[in-house]
Amino acid sequence: MTIREQTEEIEKKILHPKACLSSQSKGRLKPEREGEIRTCFQRDRDRIIHSKSFRRLKHKTQVFLAPKGDHYRTRLTHVLEVSQIARTIARALRLNEDLTEAIALGHDLGHTPFGHAGEAILREIHPGGFDHYKQSIRVVDSLEKGGKGLNLTYEVRNGILKHSKGKGFIIPENKADMADTLEGQVVRVSDIIAYLNHDLDDALRAGVIKKSDIPQKIMRVLGDTHAKRIDTMVKDFIYCSLATDLEDLDMSDDISSATYMLRDFLFERVYESDHLMKEFKKAKKILRDLYNYYLEHMDEIFVDIPKEVKINKPGNELYRHHMVCDFIAGMTDRFVLMTYERLFLPQQWTVL
Repeated sequence: MTIREQTEEIEKKILHPKACLSSQSKGRLKPEREGEIRTCFQRDRDRIIHSKSFRRLKHKTQVFLAPKGDHYRTRLTHVLEVSQIARTIARALRLNEDLTEAIALGHDLGHTPFGHAGEAILREIHPGGFDHYKQSIRVVDSLEKGGKGLNLTYEVRNGILKHSKGKGFIIPENKADMADTLEGQVVRVSDIIAYLNHDLDDALRAGVIKKSDIPQKIMRVLGDTHAKRIDTMVKDFIYCSLATDLEDLDMSDDISSATYMLRDFLFERVYESDHLMKEFKKAKKILRDLYNYYLEHMDEIFVDIPKEVKINKPGNELYRHHMVCDFIAGMTDRFVLMTYERLFLPQQWTVL
């Protein structure tokens, strides 16, 4: 018996009956031989961590565009915080921690530079729109490894696709909007617990809001510190879910109400504040200019284009848009700014 098979047997003995077992995965898009050491979900996690798109997350905006301070969150630190919260919950519920971690680490691989400002402008100008969770699937299926993709398991791909909620319900009423696995559903909840709390922390650090601005009900119900709020939300979600034997993953009414109140507060005072909207407007102009430039200069896109595809041939306009969108979405904030400066701003002359 291999080490992987031993691990799979351990999963059968210790995980909850509703957990997703590695040995029962629905498999990959392209079948592969199983490894000797790692389960399929462990391999998925490792493939994500070693991918180029994962490394680029360290220079992609979470909320504050191109922050100068060292302690503001980036998209990379966000997925790490989501992973930590999700693993804590998964272990407490006896779910598959490896699957949970893989989904958490991969859920934002398709996010744009400049955060949701970048997503908004690509949704506006790209034919067919744009959603970062769909782009994340495109990254792992088609863009990574020189176009070969990471060939992840169905369960990880499904969790990535179903993690997003926007202003919708934390736990969607329509089951079609939920991940097929409880592990994927845990990541969805962990995502909102993470971003609400770290975005609040960053907004306080940036001086966009003051602690006295936070509604008293939020402070009273969730806690008056960053750590207390996360602890309250995580414990409540765990105990409420255990009370139903994982039949329903949810929060109590009081904690859920305070969580929605916190989200509404952040949208009003931070995400849609005049200060951020002013910066978002600048970011949108930069990305729009770059998008239009590369539509006319396809030869400058650093993405492999199949030889049989004639990108300038009439009728291939949609393909050109896909190529440009993939290129722009994959950029980091600093690469965007560097490229924009090179293409559109006068360069300083040097004396030889």
